[in-house]
Amino acid sequence: MISSTRITIARDQYKFSCAHMTVFPDGTKERLHGHNYTVAIALELTDTSFSKIIPFADIRAALAELCAAWKERVLLAAHNPHFELVHHDERELEFRLCGKRYVLPSEDALILPIDNIAVEPLAGHCAELLRRRLQTMLAAPHVRSLEVTVSESPGQGATALLRLG
Repeated sequence: MISSTRITIARDQYKFSCAHMTVFPDGTKERLHGHNYTVAIALELTDTSFSKIIPFADIRAALAELCAAWKERVLLAAHNPHFELVHHDERELEFRLCGKRYVLPSEDALILPIDNIAVEPLAGHCAELLRRRLQTMLAAPHVRSLEVTVSESPGQGATALLRLG
């Protein structure tokens, strides 16, 4: 008897290109560079009977929405101890990261409520965003867990696992 089934959506179209600078604990950082990130989702189900079917369309829409929001942005980590927001309005964003000053058009940056821009915190944040967006579907008692994988290159990424219910 099967105890659970895992459904996945991991298609090439769920991707976003963005720039970032990972910060290290010693206060150094990478230079500004970009990745073509991909996002995949998996749900663990305890019941796959006809009445419990999961609509893939809702999941695909949530993934597409997330990727579109992050596409072609500089991602910044608001909770990083080496990040200082100097000025931010509708036109301009000025910040310091590891002591270096940056100024960008506001529309080109996205400040995320995480502590670093690396695949591990990105996967966790994506999982939380998708959990909220798919809240009704994920509240079903037969949906056991949500996994979100963010990859920065083929074969290199991180997966966040949220146990549900």
